[in-house]
Amino acid sequence: MGTKLNHESLAELREIAARYPQPRSGLLPMLHLVQSVEGRITPEGIEACADVLGISAAEVSGVATFYTMYKRKPVGDYHVGVCTNTLCAVMGGDEIFARLKDHLDVGNDETTADGKVTLEHLECNAACDYAPVMMVNWEFVDNQTPESAVQLVDDLRAGNEVRSTRGPRICTWREAARVLAGFPDGRADEGPGAGPASLVGLGIATERGWSAPDADRADRADGSTDHPVAEEPRQEAAATADAGTKEAEAAVVEKESPTTGTAAEKGDAR
Repeated sequence: MGTKLNHESLAELREIAARYPQPRSGLLPMLHLVQSVEGRITPEGIEACADVLGISAAEVSGVATFYTMYKRKPVGDYHVGVCTNTLCAVMGGDEIFARLKDHLDVGNDETTADGKVTLEHLECNAACDYAPVMMVNWEFVDNQTPESAVQLVDDLRAGNEVRSTRGPRICTWREAARVLAGFPDGRADEGPGAGPASLVGLGIATERGWSAPDADRADRADGSTDHPVAEEPRQEAAATADAGTKEAEAAVVEKESPTTGTAAEKGDAR
C-alpha cells in the first residue's frame, strides 16, 4: 500500500524537525503527525521520518513501538481509554470497562465495526482525585459510571458534540494527533481547566494567607524565611536536629566521664 503522506505532509515533517537544535528530537511529534494523516504508524510513515532525520528506520520503529500512544493498527475516530489502575478500578473502573466491552461488542484495543470507537484499558492517568476516569482522544472525562460511560460512547458514535469534563470539545483521533504534533487547532482557550478536587490545596492556602516562597529569599545564608508554610517545617527540623545533637553530646560525655562505667573503668580513670 502506498503512503498517504503527500508533499504537504512531508514538508510539515521537515518543519517539525527544524524546530529543534538536534533534528531527531522532533521524532515524537513527527510520529504524531504520521498518525494524524494515516490514522496509525505505518511502515511508510516510519520510512518518511527516518529519511527526514537521516537515521535508520529501525531507530524510528524502536521509538514508535515503545510508547503506547503510537498505534500500529487503525484507530477509530474516538480512542476511548478507561483507567483500570488501582484507585480507578476500586472506584468502578473495572465495571465501566466490562460494561463498555459488552455494549460495544469489542475487546481491549479493538475497534467497533463502524470504525467509530477504539476501546482500551489504560494505566494511571494521574487524575486519581476524579476516579474513575476515562479519556477520549487524551481529553479527560472524570467521575464516570457505567451508565454515563455508555451514554458517552453512544453520543460519540451518533456524532453529537461531546465535551471533556474539563472544558474542550472532543475532536477526532486524527485531529488530536495533529495538535500533539504541534499544530494548534484554535481550541486552546476551551481547556483544560482544573476542577474543584484539584483546587482544594489552593483554597486552603488562600484561606490561610499562604503564598509560594520568594525564590530570591527562600534560602538565605542565615536560614531565615518570611514564608509561614516553609517556616514551620524548618523550625521543626531545626528542633529535631538540636535535640539529636544534645543527645549525641550527652552520650559522648557519659562515655568519657571518669564517674561512669564499671569499677575497672573508674580505676583506670583514676
